[in-house]
Amino acid sequence: MHAAAFEALLTEAGRELLGGIDPTEAANDRLAVASRLRTEPAVAALRPDLPASDLVNALLTQITLRERARAKFGDRAASMFFTPDGAEQATRASVAAYRAERTAEAGVEVSDGRPSGDLCCGIGADLLALAERGVPVEGTDLDPLTVAVARANIAALDLEDVARVRQGDVTATAPGQYPVLFCDPARRGGRGRVFDPEAYSPPWGSAVELAQGSEAACLKAAPGIPHEVLPEGSAAEWISVDGELKETALWFGALAGGRRRATVLHERPGLREREGGVAHLEADPDAGPAPVAAARRYLYDPDPAVVRSHLVAEAAARVDGALLDERIAYFTSDRAELSPLWRVLEVDAVMPFSLKKLRAALRERGVGTVTVKKRGSAVDTERLRRDLRPSGPEAATVVLTRVGDRPWALVCREVA
Repeated sequence: MHAAAFEALLTEAGRELLGGIDPTEAANDRLAVASRLRTEPAVAALRPDLPASDLVNALLTQITLRERARAKFGDRAASMFFTPDGAEQATRASVAAYRAERTAEAGVEVSDGRPSGDLCCGIGADLLALAERGVPVEGTDLDPLTVAVARANIAALDLEDVARVRQGDVTATAPGQYPVLFCDPARRGGRGRVFDPEAYSPPWGSAVELAQGSEAACLKAAPGIPHEVLPEGSAAEWISVDGELKETALWFGALAGGRRRATVLHERPGLREREGGVAHLEADPDAGPAPVAAARRYLYDPDPAVVRSHLVAEAAARVDGALLDERIAYFTSDRAELSPLWRVLEVDAVMPFSLKKLRAALRERGVGTVTVKKRGSAVDTERLRRDLRPSGPEAATVVLTRVGDRPWALVCREVA
């Protein structure tokens, strides 16, 4: 998508054309829609100096990206603008809103009127969330088209009085330039996703230096970032949405209150209402290793944020539970306590893993619908489902795990 063609979409005529395209029709028959648009005088009039094909491509790209972005931004995606990379890499709206709320609640006072800074701001998901909570913010990004898209989003949400974006190299940012700093280092290069934090842009060490030089800061990192590279003085938080781990947020300075934390956000109806749609679990410095015991009445499957933050022992302690195996993130208890932090399964049968015995156990219980979960097991779950040949009106969850050096299977029912 060319910058000139994109800018044409921001005119009144461009917005009118965008509003007149049926997203479903564009998805089902893009070629037919493109052919029709190329013959419309209004398209050619947008920018007579540009080929109609460029303008049509820009129009249809925005329609496609808006539909794709609904998963992250909901209905507001229909009025926003995106680049392909921006739509893919942008922070989910619920996560950006959560972090912005935590930032706003910290109430960092800035006497000289300087705005907060959003480095590597992309299409503006995080700076929009900050601005909507009254936090003045300046975004920075190197790519001119991405900057234009972020500015368009600021205008689309009527946030121009509190947010702005400039084109620039974030590596030129001086420590302390922004009193409140947010930075989402780029984790993609010419060959795809980058896993070495020092290969981020800006490099991890530079990003940490900028964060430590601000009064308050948040660095966004991949959820799989190694614990050993987490900087001292920061509070690490692993955030998941509806059971899918999204990111690690590292908080510094005035925002670093609290300890290592797992945070679970819910967007799905029903789950969202439970505990206000958000649940936290923090590290307990006085907690020792979790006890280990045989399976009890209930099995707990902790959320990925709990597992990745190494807080399974704290989760087990909440329900007087014990691990099945000290190396596996399942724990068991005699009582059931519902929470967004975990799934609760009632244990119906426990056995050393054997296809024949497991098949017989399911047949005995009339199980025809089987969900297979595993940790510490090498079993091919798809093949197992076929080999079990379940039949009957009941449903069950089969949990495959390891206790010591032996594979085990548990037949369970989920506690609603």
